[in-house]
Amino acid sequence: MTLDIEAVARAIREASEREIMPRFRKLERHEITEKKPGDLVTAADLGVERILGERLPEIVPGSRMVGEEGVHHDATLVDLIKAGEAVWIVDPVDGTSNFADGKPMFGVQVAFVQGGVTRAAWIYHPVSERMIAAELGGGAWLEGRRLSVMATCAFEAMRGALYAGPARPGMHPDFKARADRYGEARYRRCCAQEYLDMVTGELHFALFTRLLPWDHAAGVLIHAEAGGHARLTDGREYAPTIHEGYILLAPDRASWAEIRAHFLA
Repeated sequence: MTLDIEAVARAIREASEREIMPRFRKLERHEITEKKPGDLVTAADLGVERILGERLPEIVPGSRMVGEEGVHHDATLVDLIKAGEAVWIVDPVDGTSNFADGKPMFGVQVAFVQGGVTRAAWIYHPVSERMIAAELGGGAWLEGRRLSVMATCAFEAMRGALYAGPARPGMHPDFKARADRYGEARYRRCCAQEYLDMVTGELHFALFTRLLPWDHAAGVLIHAEAGGHARLTDGREYAPTIHEGYILLAPDRASWAEIRAHFLA
């Protein structure tokens, strides 16, 4: 099956232009609610998911959407991924809390998954209008430029994102001290931002300790197609059907092993 990469990109851009950017730093109080304490959803999240839910299945007839907000109301939708169906995994606004706070670290993530394998992926940063797209075996691209992960360097000089902490099972007993004494560590509350930065020369690695499919299905493929090395910290390859465990992404196999040994017991 030939997938129309540009048609998907257009749908994402149009949904963002209609639902996200007109509300950026202009959200009304009634446009923000909580799914649970601290877990925000905005009118932009709902609007983007609604539009993509209409547009994306038209691009691949018979496909269905597994969106973050839809799963909140019907958790069985996630089962479509494991069943091997053709699905669109969508995070309509990844980094909702940043968006609601008026911070520019947020993005739209879309992955096309079939047979439990991510076949294509898109991450869009509405503020900068950067669209990254990747196809399995076809590389990761930004505006006609093929992307690559950052070259490895001395561990102490690396920049990384740590979505982890000493309270997480399996972390090194000296996790906090080890995080404090190397290069740069950050936590921006937005997986899309971290994946974008890992393939555009801003970030060497990322450690995530939550595996929601809409957070990682798109980014892991994009990172791999840019030449990066990613595995769950127990050594397994990532798949959008895996929803438990930790994932570490690095420039190459050797740096992955070094970073894992530094932060995990």
